[in-house]
Amino acid sequence: MAPVDLRAHAYAGNPLKHHSGDPCAPKSALESLVAILLGDAGDGRPSPEHKVLPLRKGRPLACSSEAAAAPPGSSSSAWKLGWLAPSRFKEFPAESFVYLGTAPPEDGGAHYWAFDASEALGLTSGTGDDGSNYVELRTLMVATDWNDERTMGEMAIAGHAKALLEWHNTSRFCGHCGAATVPIDAGRRKQCTNDSCKKRTYPRVDPVVIMLVIDKANDRVLLSRQSRYVPRMWSCLAGFTEPGESLEEAVRRETWEETGIEIGEVEYHSSQPWPVGPSSMPCQLMVGFFAHAKTLDIRVDKNELEDARWHSREDVRRALAFTEYETSRRVAAEKVNQMCSGGNEKSQSSEVVSQIGSGELAPMFVPGPYAIAHHLISSWVSQGASDSLDSLSRNSTSLSSL
Repeated sequence: MAPVDLRAHAYAGNPLKHHSGDPCAPKSALESLVAILLGDAGDGRPSPEHKVLPLRKGRPLACSSEAAAAPPGSSSSAWKLGWLAPSRFKEFPAESFVYLGTAPPEDGGAHYWAFDASEALGLTSGTGDDGSNYVELRTLMVATDWNDERTMGEMAIAGHAKALLEWHNTSRFCGHCGAATVPIDAGRRKQCTNDSCKKRTYPRVDPVVIMLVIDKANDRVLLSRQSRYVPRMWSCLAGFTEPGESLEEAVRRETWEETGIEIGEVEYHSSQPWPVGPSSMPCQLMVGFFAHAKTLDIRVDKNELEDARWHSREDVRRALAFTEYETSRRVAAEKVNQMCSGGNEKSQSSEVVSQIGSGELAPMFVPGPYAIAHHLISSWVSQGASDSLDSLSRNSTSLSSL
């Protein structure tokens, strides 16, 4: 399998966040939304379009398309986000909506919002009878055609919406005085209601280092397994940064703590927002590195990992070649299609299907192209055996195009 060429990692490349418009846009968008919710026609001038994305327990509303059965390489997608008109939400206060961004004027200039429908029993969309359903973001992630720029952009918007709404749910009270907080700035910030405090809080981002540890002399990399992984899946080491340390220091510390290997040179690769972690951490930022091992003996911390081993370039190349990522995508796409046609939510999570053409199970596989780990690993595999970390960092195609 050739490395997947993405313009941006999954959940990056949000088309709404890339539009540099009026800094007052959130305020004016909220005023326009309030007028619609109150049924105020305004001064007769045409108002901009508003689109609302409801999410239920972190699951965005999605609609299926007939592209679930599209042939490999097709640019069509199996799903799209289920945007609703604000007229469907007139019973809810304006504070329930979180501003996601405004499209550029050439694309219509519509305002986009997220809405937590977890307790909105009166909202009838998403039953499957209307061609839509609330689908796990991970399932949509696996079902996405990575070459479809539009759907990759919608997935980034959905990830942003999920992260903001879960941050709102975990920041209902002021961390300084304990008083209740209320949304301000169209839901992009929160503020304490205690007049003697008034502390503002901002959306939470948790930085995580993820590193491919390289044994350059023996042309191999260190991959690990956690007990929660599906059988035969191996991936990169990763861990949260701690206060007072740089990202490079976090790479060295985490590698030493989990495997007992000392790291020398550390090279930045790329980063990826990851809004599909635990709800207590609404959005992790995965920061990817190549890490050069100074020692080679592995001492696995069994509290953190199930196993860690060195793997040759050829073994890893075979794992990439034998893993049927496109098959996995089509299976997930069909699942989305069934759910939006009235199926239930049971077993929504989709994992990589990894079989050799003959039907024999591959001895190992790595995460799919939706994960930064895949791109760290495939970038290394695509290099020649004699390449060094210096040449990896100079290769702008493999390191800077994501």
